[in-house]
Amino acid sequence: MKATLILLKKLYAAAGSKVLLHLTLMLLVSCLEGIGIFLIIPLLSIIGAFDMNADAVPFVGSAMDALEGMNIPLNLPMVLAAYILLVGGQALLQRNQTVLSEKISQKYVKSLRVETHRSLLRAKWEFFLKRRNSDFNQMLSTELNRVSRGIDLFLMLMSSVAFTVIQIGFAMWLSFQLTAIIIASGLVLSLVSRRFIRKSAQYGQESSRLFKSYFAGLNDHFGGMKDIKSNQLESSHISWFQTLAGKIESNYLRAYRLYANSQFLYRMTSVLLVAVFVYFSITFLHVAAEQLLLIVLIFTRLWPRFISIQSSLERLVSEMSAFESLTTLQRESDEAREAHESLDDEEIAPLRVEESIACNGIHYRYEGGPEAHYALKNIDITIPANQMTAIVGKSGAGKSTLVDLLMGLIKPISGKVLIDGQELTDERLYGLRQSIGYVAQDPFLFHGSLRDNLKLVVPEATDEQMWEALRFSASDQFVRNLPHGLDTIVGDRGVKLSGGERQRIVLARAILRKPSILVLDEATSALDNENELRIKEALERLKGKMTIIVIAHRLSTIRNANQVIVLEDGEIVQQGGYAQLSSEPRGVFQRLLASQS
Repeated sequence: MKATLILLKKLYAAAGSKVLLHLTLMLLVSCLEGIGIFLIIPLLSIIGAFDMNADAVPFVGSAMDALEGMNIPLNLPMVLAAYILLVGGQALLQRNQTVLSEKISQKYVKSLRVETHRSLLRAKWEFFLKRRNSDFNQMLSTELNRVSRGIDLFLMLMSSVAFTVIQIGFAMWLSFQLTAIIIASGLVLSLVSRRFIRKSAQYGQESSRLFKSYFAGLNDHFGGMKDIKSNQLESSHISWFQTLAGKIESNYLRAYRLYANSQFLYRMTSVLLVAVFVYFSITFLHVAAEQLLLIVLIFTRLWPRFISIQSSLERLVSEMSAFESLTTLQRESDEAREAHESLDDEEIAPLRVEESIACNGIHYRYEGGPEAHYALKNIDITIPANQMTAIVGKSGAGKSTLVDLLMGLIKPISGKVLIDGQELTDERLYGLRQSIGYVAQDPFLFHGSLRDNLKLVVPEATDEQMWEALRFSASDQFVRNLPHGLDTIVGDRGVKLSGGERQRIVLARAILRKPSILVLDEATSALDNENELRIKEALERLKGKMTIIVIAHRLSTIRNANQVIVLEDGEIVQQGGYAQLSSEPRGVFQRLLASQS
């Protein structure tokens, strides 16, 4: 019920007056259909089907008296013209209502899609550390499509309810007793259908769970295709996929079998009720033929609407689990939202580091990890501006976590990050990120041309500026040798380039931004010795012009660093110049050097 109220609120917020217009059109269509049914009696009377007692039928008798008072003859062409006008008008309104219904549905889905995407992009980096990317893909594709179907069902349900209420009003006008029988039957049916609705909700929740596993598996399979092929793991993955596909099939079949059973029950009940209804009306209530005909006509139209309401409810509650999943994701991402409100601002002034970046008494622990285990502890460092600082250590030592803190992606549990002696607050956070060029350990390129990938960071960049950045990253020569140069398509995640080529392109993209802080996370790990030397020379030229922070496993790349910080188990165990640390015989840095030599 709570999810339904949220849906209604969001639907009205997205479509506004269109929802009210949709309701108005539904009521008009239902009224015109009811009036059209009443015209059946004079039409049948005129063609001689039976002698009509106009006073036995409300509305018809008074309408005919009014026509006689205006000297308008009641003949076959007149009745047919009125019937065509009413039914044609109803068809036109229904056509407009159908189009409007789809507009409302698509507008709402677009609003939900954009709203969910925006809330995800505004969430903190820590929010994404706890989730799989495939979960977001599933939410914004499968679950969103289910919500779209749910909106269509909801609007259909509203239409059925409006029609039912109007037709019940007409039926009560004709015969309160007979209509009460129909309503009582409908209420009994709704009680019976509760079991079907509960089951539908369970199958909907199971569908969400299965598709979450489905998307996660596909993401793993295609992301690790090289490993699967290399290690001949195709059979095990095919077996896993077949098992999951079987579960999805079984869940769908159970849901549709439930739907088919409920429809069979409703239709058989309607046939029995029509028979009992006609027998009871003729035998005990002695209903006039005109009234009985109209009541049966209304009943035959009304009872399918009862069935439609029940089936729409079953299918709607099945899709509501998708809506609940999306709203839960939105709520959680909103709760994890980065506090600064200027994220959407086009112009954020870069925060230039004039003196230093410092950490004072930093402690950090990942949420969900062991209570006593800190990824970083007792971190006290100063990174001088416009110099090169290297951070080294074994895998899991806390290097990437420290860099995430320096870039403001995560916040310490205790301690402070200081920029030029002032704490890095939410107000200064995006200014700092405007000043950073980041090259990740796993370089990422979008499917498109090299030119498109470079222009992501500087849309107005000229070819000259792009070639300058490519020269810096030692990638200009291989780009010139590509079939289409800058316009060469790199493929999904840059698959058409080698690992080293991808890293150099990402480095060029970072340099093109002209940052004041350059962060390289293993940016030279995939380069050969010649290109590594070029990058080292380029970094040396940049010393004094920007603050360079390098995470390095290959210690040969940091020989010219002004400062080396050595981490072990989240703590700083050594700090100083390259030559100084390499001369300490029992130090961690010396052991790292020895292992690489």
